[in-house]
Amino acid sequence: MISRAFKLRNLLIPVSCVGVMAYFAYHAVHGDHGLYAAWTLNEEVGRLKREQAGMIEVRKQLEHKVSLMRPESLDPDTLDEQARTTLNMAHPNDITIIRKSQF
Repeated sequence: MISRAFKLRNLLIPVSCVGVMAYFAYHAVHGDHGLYAAWTLNEEVGRLKREQAGMIEVRKQLEHKVSLMRPESLDPDTLDEQARTTLNMAHPNDITIIRKSQF
């Protein structure tokens, strides 16, 4: 007959291997560099790319406005509009429509 201690010794290595595998499997999913962390980083990258695209569009609009203000391509209407907006003034012949704030 095989003793009980011998049977337990034969189970020790497989049980400990399963435990080590379970430890690494858990950390592969939930660890700092696991699947959940990768998914979170991918979502953050997508959000930042969308934000960057919006900022690029704003920059293009600003560059276009600046190009209109250069001396070689100065548009008198744009200059007049910018001056009135900056100074918060209007010409006496202008018609001013006052609206309630949307915010």
